[in-house]
Amino acid sequence: MRTDDSPRAGRPAAPAAPGRAERRRLARRVRRRRRTRTAGEVPLLIVVALLIALVLKTFLVQAFVIPSGSMEQTIRIGDRVLVDKLSPWFGAKPERGEVVVFKDPGGWLQGETRRVEPDPVGVKQVKQVLTFIGLLPSADEQDLIKRVVAVGGDTVKCCDARGRVSVNGEGLDEPYVNPGNAPSEVTFEVKVPEGRLFVMGDHRSNSADSRFHLDEPFDGTISEEGVVGRAVVIAWPFGHWRKLEVPATFRSVPEPARRGRRRTRPVA
Repeated sequence: MRTDDSPRAGRPAAPAAPGRAERRRLARRVRRRRRTRTAGEVPLLIVVALLIALVLKTFLVQAFVIPSGSMEQTIRIGDRVLVDKLSPWFGAKPERGEVVVFKDPGGWLQGETRRVEPDPVGVKQVKQVLTFIGLLPSADEQDLIKRVVAVGGDTVKCCDARGRVSVNGEGLDEPYVNPGNAPSEVTFEVKVPEGRLFVMGDHRSNSADSRFHLDEPFDGTISEEGVVGRAVVIAWPFGHWRKLEVPATFRSVPEPARRGRRRTRPVA
């Protein structure tokens, strides 16, 4: 009897290739595993997205909805503005002409005419979700938005011989003031304390700003520490998108003289 001494001798036979039905079962099993893995990743992705939104809101940028007309026509009721919250962390201080969001120093919101249109069903729920994750502010937040007219050490006054607001003796040309408004119907002169800001709304006849708190401590100025951040852009609606830049008139304001006259009380 002849024996087989070829290299294949003693090796097990190769398994038969899977049939069509077996290949289909394997493909279905692979698809199920992929779906299961994807479904398990979704909650993780949601958590990561929430953490990113929280970090953005806390340290970088936050969206604010404008509920009043105190900054018209620059910023209108219902506009969404993005506020830079990062710069203050690096020691940047508010400058003349910037639009800033700040915490209510105490009772200022009572003088603001706030109007918020009711949202339709669906939009309201979406806004609630965005508020929860920090992409929109809560309606309970006590914040205001105004333009910085003078900073610590400045003397701000109204009105000069041409009826303008002046800072350190330099009259301001203010094209951003709401059409039909006078620069100010309230007459005042204030030496701004260091570390504080004199703020005004662009809608001068509809803004309960520093001018309406002159009889309070610090002559209506607000603390730099209460500033949440600088408003940098109107993000919504798209038709009103614009950057919020410092008007050119503030570039000509001279620095305050360190040995000026003492602060005077508001002019009657």
